[in-house]
Amino acid sequence: MTLGVGGLGAYALLREPALRLERPRGRDLAIGFGSAAALYGIFRVGDPMARRIMPGGAGEIAGIYALRTASSRPAIAAALALVIGPGEELFWRGLIQHTLQRKFGRLRGMLMTSSFYGGVHLVSKNLTLTGAAATAGLFWGALYAREGRLTPLIISHVTWDIWIFLVAPTG
Repeated sequence: MTLGVGGLGAYALLREPALRLERPRGRDLAIGFGSAAALYGIFRVGDPMARRIMPGGAGEIAGIYALRTASSRPAIAAALALVIGPGEELFWRGLIQHTLQRKFGRLRGMLMTSSFYGGVHLVSKNLTLTGAAATAGLFWGALYAREGRLTPLIISHVTWDIWIFLVAPTG
């Protein structure tokens, strides 16, 4: 996953030079941490529902969290913080959503990107993961549509990934 997402992030940086020009601003930290906390709250509420509604939801969630044993926690945290979170935001919001918003408008571009982001997770054959990705993608897509900046999204995505996967899993 690290190589694949890293490649997508690198592709976005090559394809969209403006992505390399964004510089962090003071309020990016507040937006990033605040939105990560809000998304985590959504997942805390949604986790019990997913376990009840989704056939096999509990097992699918357990399968996701079992991946925490694939490597050391510091290695997983580094991959999430340095490659996976930033790479996904650079590609999905910085390249795809930005392009679709220019072509179809802010709302339609955001909805299309969020649908694609959730849809690519179907290959995992884990419907709970696909639903979670669609939820997070819609959340981050709306944040990007509102802010028009990637820095708060990268902070949000990295913070949320590490928190929900390594620090305080929902299940």
